[in-house]
Amino acid sequence: MYTQLDKNKIKSGLYIVSTPIGNLGDITIRALELLKKSDYIICEDTRISKKILSYYKINNNLISNHKFNEKRNIDKFINILKSNKILSLVSDAGTPSISDPGRLLIRECVDNKINIFSVPGPSSVTASISVSGFSDKYYFHGFLPDKQNEIKKDFIFLSKLSCSIVFFISSKKINRIIDELKVYFKDREIVICKEITKYYEEYFRLSVNDLEKFKQKIKGEITVVISEKDDFKISSNKMNESDIKKIKKLINKMSIKDIVKEITLKKKISKKTIYNYCLSLKDEI
Repeated sequence: MYTQLDKNKIKSGLYIVSTPIGNLGDITIRALELLKKSDYIICEDTRISKKILSYYKINNNLISNHKFNEKRNIDKFINILKSNKILSLVSDAGTPSISDPGRLLIRECVDNKINIFSVPGPSSVTASISVSGFSDKYYFHGFLPDKQNEIKKDFIFLSKLSCSIVFFISSKKINRIIDELKVYFKDREIVICKEITKYYEEYFRLSVNDLEKFKQKIKGEITVVISEKDDFKISSNKMNESDIKKIKKLINKMSIKDIVKEITLKKKISKKTIYNYCLSLKDEI
């Protein structure tokens, strides 16, 4: 049961506070009350954070903390925390320290035995996995590097993983990786998530084999999810009676490729098993 926060009962320390990744309605009541009661709010870009905070009428002291001044800020933050203050760390969007500044401060707090608390909320990583339909055993890779040869090295590593894969990439660079995706993730499924939770939210779902470069320029934040390897998606090669009946109904209405997609969408059955059974039915007709 939710109870309103009393500043006198809030423990001093560093609070990792998640903020919306697009839709301003995606923030928890606890996050709002904690931000209001914080002595300082550490943010990536004060201009962006001010927009969110002013929307909720929060006017606390903001301190800028980004990749260029993160190291210089450490001592200042630790001294503030040692004086039993309440500090909240936010990023421009989503959960702090996930591909955003914050990890260095968290490590320093651990070393100094300073309280660290999580105020969970939005994350484009979990949001994209939740709508993918892929295995919930996943590896998050963060942002892809800029150089093409480094991207190839990363893809070689990632292609060997058996789980689902999540990574970020700028919409300006998405076309640069299409050819490499088709080489290193052949026969796997992909979901390209654009502007999650925002007005222009969109999902491109297809086989990696069918990927083509975007003809029109796409804008916004991009999160990519690649399915687990087919070998590891299989929990059983056996089809039950209901699967067989469904395939028989579809065999004259859909292509074998589409039938395989339809069956494996909801069940973990070997694609090869379904494909071979469809072929045998075709031979009988």
